[in-house]
Amino acid sequence: MKFKARRELKRTRIEIIPMIDTMFFLLVFFMLSSLALTRLNGLPVNLPRAANAPRQAPAELTVTLDKNRKLYVNKTPVTFDTLEQTLLQKAGPNANLDLATVIINADASVPHGLVVRCIDGAREVGITRFAIATAPDQATGTEAR
Repeated sequence: MKFKARRELKRTRIEIIPMIDTMFFLLVFFMLSSLALTRLNGLPVNLPRAANAPRQAPAELTVTLDKNRKLYVNKTPVTFDTLEQTLLQKAGPNANLDLATVIINADASVPHGLVVRCIDGAREVGITRFAIATAPDQATGTEAR
């Protein structure tokens, strides 16, 4: 009786390069999809230019003044008379107004006095932190802040 020669089995190897490629793909996918989850509370307006403005963290409250001098709080139209009440309502009943930040998103053609009036209305309810939204400066190529 003749026996067949036994084949020598090759040792299996786990290739790690395709796994690394897959992990990088997943990382990029989740990074890009998380960018789509950011909430933008302001309306599009023609912002004034600034080259050296610091970046601001996202805020819960955005006050927008468009070129027609219409006032919005987080895309909800309001009047100057109801601004304080709307800010309190949008902040929520348990909000810590000392830590709340209001972003003033005013069109470049809006008079300075209306912006000050918005800030004064927010101070009336106890908000003391403000940021003024600006567009990137075309000469320096910096991003919006």
